[in-house]
Amino acid sequence: MALLICSLWLILLSPIAFVSSDHHYLTLERILIHNPGLTELKNRDKLRHDRILEQQQSSIGVVNFPVHGSADPLTLGLYFARLKLGSPPKEFNVVIDTGSDILWVSCSSCSGCQKRSVLGVRFFFFSNVLNLILRIRFLKYCVFLDFQIDLQFFDPSSSSSASTISCSDGLCSSIVHTGCSQNTQCSYEIEYADGSQTAGFFVSDMLTLDTITATGNSMSNSSARVVFGCSNYQSGNLNKTDGPVGGILGLGQHGMSVIEQLSSRGISPKVFSHCLKGTDKGGGVLVFGEVVEEGIVYSPLVPSQSHYYLNLQSIAINGQPLPIDPTVFSTSSTRGTIVDSGTTLALLPEEAFDPFVSALVATVQQSVKPVLDDSGHQCFIIQTSVTEAFPPVMLNFAGGATMVLKPEDYLLLAPIPTYQGPISKWCVGFQKVQGRGLTILGELVLKDKIIIYDLARQRLGWKDYDCSKPVNVTLGSGNQSQKSGSSSLQDAINHSIPIVAAAAILLYLLLSH
Repeated sequence: MALLICSLWLILLSPIAFVSSDHHYLTLERILIHNPGLTELKNRDKLRHDRILEQQQSSIGVVNFPVHGSADPLTLGLYFARLKLGSPPKEFNVVIDTGSDILWVSCSSCSGCQKRSVLGVRFFFFSNVLNLILRIRFLKYCVFLDFQIDLQFFDPSSSSSASTISCSDGLCSSIVHTGCSQNTQCSYEIEYADGSQTAGFFVSDMLTLDTITATGNSMSNSSARVVFGCSNYQSGNLNKTDGPVGGILGLGQHGMSVIEQLSSRGISPKVFSHCLKGTDKGGGVLVFGEVVEEGIVYSPLVPSQSHYYLNLQSIAINGQPLPIDPTVFSTSSTRGTIVDSGTTLALLPEEAFDPFVSALVATVQQSVKPVLDDSGHQCFIIQTSVTEAFPPVMLNFAGGATMVLKPEDYLLLAPIPTYQGPISKWCVGFQKVQGRGLTILGELVLKDKIIIYDLARQRLGWKDYDCSKPVNVTLGSGNQSQKSGSSSLQDAINHSIPIVAAAAILLYLLLSH
């Protein structure tokens, strides 16, 4: 009996294996770690804002730590991809971050690093109540099984294709690093916005890529040599027991980013895209290649910047421009608008935030009740759907490109302590930055959209999209295109649901007796 129950539980917890069939395509997943409040989310984003602003005014090379989160204030999640490094290939869970440049993974020589993580645990369709019931009863039968997975560690000596980068190598001088002396390994130290740190040395090894040719034939084992960090020290949030990660995939514009390395060798175009699902299940796609979906709008990137800056010109609510001085968004050492997947919410300078909130309060329907929560956040109590109660918000960028935000793209559904009937509480997800500051568009705004980072043409594009669907990408020649591997991802989900559902029902019946 106990063996049967444990076996069924393993079916429910086991991740589904997906084979991607796209031209340099990675499936994104999200794991939920704990339940932060809105204040915690805003504090973490504020730290990130301050560090980016500090970099704008200083030549010190400091890499930013992604604020791992989702648009849901009830959950804090990590968007991560699975990369295969080394020979033979070994799989690593790495958090995606467009605000940093370097790919690094935990090294076998890492001292004091966490060995296990909650990454990889999935609950498919149970309600929270049923989850709790099953967890409690499950422990009665299978106390030997926990809800974590072993983290992978990279061992250069175990990979036949690995080689370290020496300090005498010309590449070393182009990398942000410290503590490197002549004839030793090229090392690095990185400090992140929240005080977390990592240190290690650089390695050159093979990255296994799933590609597709112009004929549509899958090549699941093609490889490319890349340089990445091998971390032997981690502190702060990088090493917390409730959610350590296997590494970070920096997708910035520096020459050390993976997209820059691959494009410089002609392996993939100098463009990548991500589509982050905004549902509580999360996930999405990351594509190294050019998206050819219809309806994408583009705005030029501000040149010679370390982050992805755009020229935001104005904000409108329900088609009415807000009274905001355009210089508030102009790029300078203390101003500008950044697109950053590592920021959970979004930030506005107070000269833009105050008119935005005032106009929103004045525009909503009379049935909507504006309230302030205990922390002073502007919230609203509504009795209808959020799309009916709130207007669209337009962000107008240079080049005539407009990003239309649905209410879910600028509001957060907040918990109500006790049941008060068919009402819901929504709070403004933008954060006010006191004084002069940056405008940062984080995951709250970017979710449920294809975001295209076209480094070759120095532009950024977007389109509203269902991130559970496949994406059309070019193959690098002519007008040929193929669907991203999301199609096989969805097929795998569809085929797996009956199996998981049957196991769940049987397990629930067994535990109910």
